[in-house]
Amino acid sequence: MKHIFLTTVLLGLTVVSAAQERQLLTLEEALSITLEHNPSMQAAAHEERAAEQERRAAIGLRMPQINVAGAYAYMGKDIGFDFNDMKPYAQGVLSQIGSKLPPDLLPFIGQLTAPIMGSDWALTLQDRSVGFVGGEVTLPIWMGGKINAANRAAKINQRTAMAQGDQTRNALISELVERYFGVALAKQVVAVRQQVVDGVRVHLNDAIALEQNGMLARADMLYVEFKMEEAERELSNARLQLQTIESALANTLGTEAQGEPATAMFVLGDAGPLSYYREAAEKYNPLLNQVALKRELAHENVRVQRADFLPQVVAMGGGTFYNYQVSDLLPRWAVGVGVSLKIFNGLNREYKYSAAKQTERRVASLEQKAGADIGVLVEKLYNQMLHYGNQLSSIDASLAFAEEYLKTQNAAFREGMGSSSDLIDAELNLAKVRAERLQAAYQYDVLLAQLLEAAGLSCDFAAYARRDDARPIVFQE
Repeated sequence: MKHIFLTTVLLGLTVVSAAQERQLLTLEEALSITLEHNPSMQAAAHEERAAEQERRAAIGLRMPQINVAGAYAYMGKDIGFDFNDMKPYAQGVLSQIGSKLPPDLLPFIGQLTAPIMGSDWALTLQDRSVGFVGGEVTLPIWMGGKINAANRAAKINQRTAMAQGDQTRNALISELVERYFGVALAKQVVAVRQQVVDGVRVHLNDAIALEQNGMLARADMLYVEFKMEEAERELSNARLQLQTIESALANTLGTEAQGEPATAMFVLGDAGPLSYYREAAEKYNPLLNQVALKRELAHENVRVQRADFLPQVVAMGGGTFYNYQVSDLLPRWAVGVGVSLKIFNGLNREYKYSAAKQTERRVASLEQKAGADIGVLVEKLYNQMLHYGNQLSSIDASLAFAEEYLKTQNAAFREGMGSSSDLIDAELNLAKVRAERLQAAYQYDVLLAQLLEAAGLSCDFAAYARRDDARPIVFQE
């Protein structure tokens, strides 16, 4: 008795835990979770912040550069002048002068010149051991336009990172729609297959009873058993597919818990004209925005290469804070202005400038080609979406016929006027039409998400699902 009680408690806890993990999520809630937790969005956010920091770093090119440096050196000898070799000549000159002076002055002259002639005539200007600590400041005044081009390029790179983030977000929304409604589709397909299994099982039991009473041929009995195994196999495959798409949805959400779709698949009554999506794509498509930004970046590169033909002017200054045995003859500070102008460097500038202009023209051509490709993609997705929308109308008519045909075959079988194989075929045909209806709605929603992605309007998908003309498509037993 205790074992039964413990088993019941554990089963109850398992059911509660599963219910907690599988929480109902509307499309808006799933979208919010995805944009917050998916690693792709986190990577895009880091990329945008990195581009912002690069833009700020480019501003520093306009600022003065301040450096502090210290050095110590021990040279091979002192720097100075050695006049000891001139002492003999000086002594000879003094002797000649003394020979012309009165004898009484010679002792006095000798006393005056003796210390001078006995001293070292080497003059040291700088000791061989020297050290200093100082700083320098450089301020760019005119760099030919390179600094302005670098700042504009940094801003373009920041806008490019934002456009890449938009592209990542839009692609992620399309992926979420595909997997979110994929789970909804797979769950309903499982329900359809389960209903088929239940219905065929009833027919199998009836067939067994009829065979035992000799009212059913063996061939008909084998046909029912074959359809039963086929229905069970398709149900098993549907369940496996559901598990796979649930794992994919959890991966997109960026969470371990698996969400249960609460928003039904839908079909719009009026998706709007094709021109609306084309015009939106020209304005908001992130890929086209990136190509346009690359063209602007190529133009800035042309300006950078052109700046090499212009002079560069820099203001500079420096001084020492601490000196070790540095001669007082050397200045302690200095300021000035430097000008640099390249005259010839092997035609390197000319070829780089020409290459930059060719790159700008190439990007402009790619921009034109990308615009045409996006226009074709928008038209393709729009027409495919309308195809599945129109297909649903014919499927609804087929569904009504299949339901009525099943009722007719069921009544005929009960009255003994119909075979079990016809009844099972009617059951399977109804399941097939129901699955096709759900599949068409799923394809419609996925194509709508891709269409909005191409138009740069992916964030509006949830609003489309809330529209009054959005008809929900669900399986009803």
